[in-house]
Formats: sequence, structure tokens, C-alpha cells
Amino acid sequence: MSTSRNEFLVRVRAAQRVSLRDDERTVDGAYEPFPLPVLPLFETPEGDRCERFGLNLVAMGGKLATLDHAHELPAWLAERFPGVTPVTATAEAASAAPLDVARAPASLHDVDVAIVRARFGVAETGSVWLSEQEYGVNALGYLVQHLVVLLDPRDIVDGLQDIYRLPDFASARYAVLVTGPSATADIEGVLIQGAQGVRSLTVVLLSRD
Repeated sequence: MSTSRNEFLVRVRAAQRVSLRDDERTVDGAYEPFPLPVLPLFETPEGDRCERFGLNLVAMGGKLATLDHAHELPAWLAERFPGVTPVTATAEAASAAPLDVARAPASLHDVDVAIVRARFGVAETGSVWLSEQEYGVNALGYLVQHLVVLLDPRDIVDGLQDIYRLPDFASARYAVLVTGPSATADIEGVLIQGAQGVRSLTVVLLSRD
């Protein structure tokens, strides 16, 4: 028994939490949904954002590199991943193979290295913010073996509170904060990276221009 998209959305909206006050009913008798909570402001640590970002990234198992110019990227990739032709979702990686956005997501499981350009970084957690626009294919961030993320140091914000306030977060159809590589320590307390996602995450600080 199939349910149409519209019927499904009607049921979801009907199940959302609503106000119970009679004076908040709309003209047609429906209840207005509760507004989103106000985001609090927190004090941020002093010091250089890039330094804090790097420290937190490494603490979460990520790697950090810095390049001055985009033309240094091919040589860096060849040294970091010898014999591998990466797949790239950004035109900045001229030596890599461009990602086909029409490619079946499941087929990305055989990609060793992928390159993307993050829109933002978060110093508080060492995270990078990516959306469907940066990924091209969302599965790129999970099925490949090694993920290389280009990040402009000017795009690093202090904390998560700052990310949530950006219009990019609200307008994206898909958004994710990536903090280090996939890891688990559930089995006998042994830390294993890449168990459920990328085996390594490397952030390259590289200006957009």
C-alpha cells in the first residue's frame, strides 16, 4: 500500500508539536507551531582561530596541512597519496579527476581519495561544514577511503553558535559538520578508524583566491 508524498507530508505536519492555547489559533482553527528556540551567545576563547582549529582537529584524529597557493596542491597530493588519482568536487584540484555529479552514490565505495572545499570551519571543535553544494554527491563524504578538505582560514568561525546563525545553515538542503575521521572503540576498547566512514580526514588550509 503506497502513500503519496503529499499525504506523507500532511501526516508529518499534523504530528508536529503545536501550541495548546486557544488564543494562538489561526483563522482556520489550526494551531501555530512553536517558534525555534533562541540561540544563546557564549564567550569564545582568546587566541588565534586557526591555531585553535588545528589543535582540536588533531585531537579528534584529523590531520592538518597548510599550502600557500593552489598550484602546490598537485605535488602535495602526489606525495601524500602516491600512485592515486583523487576524485575532486572542486575545480581547484586540477590534477584530480572531476566528480561526475550524476554518478550513482553507491559507486563511490571504490574511491580512495576525494577532495572537497569546505564552506566553513569551526575552531571550537575542529569541524568543517559542508553541504550538498560542496559535496556534489553527498555520499562522497562517507564512502571514500580518505577525504581531503580545502579550507580558507578566513572561513573559520569561533564556535558552533556562530555556524548556526549563518544563513547558509538554514538555506542548505543538506548540511553536515565533519569532525575527524570515522572511529569507534566499542570492541574491546580498541580505537579503530574508518569503521563506518572515511579512514582519514585531512584539512588543507588554502585560501580560495
